[in-house]
Amino acid sequence: MEEHESAFIEKFLFRIAKQWIAGDTIDEALKSAIQANKNGMDAILNRLGEHSTSKSQIDHTVLEYLTLVLNLHKQKISGGISVKPTQIGLTLGVEECRNNFETIMEKAPLSQSFVWIDMESSEYTDDTIKVYLSLFEKYERLGLAIQANLKRTENDLEILLGRGAKIRLVKGAYRENKKIAYKTRHEVDENYKKLAQMLFAKGNEFGIATHDSKLIELAINLAKIHQKKFEFQMLKGIRDELKPVLIKGGFSVSEYIPYGTNWLPYSIRRLKERKRNILLLGSSFLHSHRV
Repeated sequence: MEEHESAFIEKFLFRIAKQWIAGDTIDEALKSAIQANKNGMDAILNRLGEHSTSKSQIDHTVLEYLTLVLNLHKQKISGGISVKPTQIGLTLGVEECRNNFETIMEKAPLSQSFVWIDMESSEYTDDTIKVYLSLFEKYERLGLAIQANLKRTENDLEILLGRGAKIRLVKGAYRENKKIAYKTRHEVDENYKKLAQMLFAKGNEFGIATHDSKLIELAINLAKIHQKKFEFQMLKGIRDELKPVLIKGGFSVSEYIPYGTNWLPYSIRRLKERKRNILLLGSSFLHSHRV
């Protein structure tokens, strides 16, 4: 009975998850990326998976990202990739991760692909920033995600902007200890606002990655005051009614497109991240299935 219920729940979750996940394969990811371009958006492709400890698995993942970059160029797709450090060696050490990122970065500029480094749970924050800063000195088309739910992020952002870093600002999807993280939605939103104001005042070429209408409105208002190069970033399948409105308003929008077989833990984390995500997913699901 439990196994049957588990299979049913997984099947139900997959029906929802496929709204924001391209599919299992590179081809499906590229197809979604082409559609994003047709809709006026850049594509940010991410192969699902994290915490790899097997050298062969890590090498395979690096090769897959290189294949993605090659195909983005071949098919003239505008956008880039987003990589989790623990996918490509951070669990084995900073040097392993940095070397693998460098392998990817050597090829990415040839295809005009932008590379984002995703931020994972707080135990990896210091090492991820270390990897980013060591690479950013050499590779300009490289950005780093930072999380508004962490109390340390304001200080991190100050340092990063002082180095000219390119930033994606997210709320944060990982469960963290209350000693180091803001726990309520109000606290996270207030910190997001503060960090967004810092980006518009001191940064350039950054991503406002949120589906929250109030935070999007804040960014629109800040853009009237500060003439900065920035884009809105949203998940595939969420806020599809808003994306064309922003594009028509003259804003750049990128669609974050995950793909791969490891969709279940990713989807559960997205749903746990903020209760509002469930409402947004439901709304987008109904919107896309209207007759």
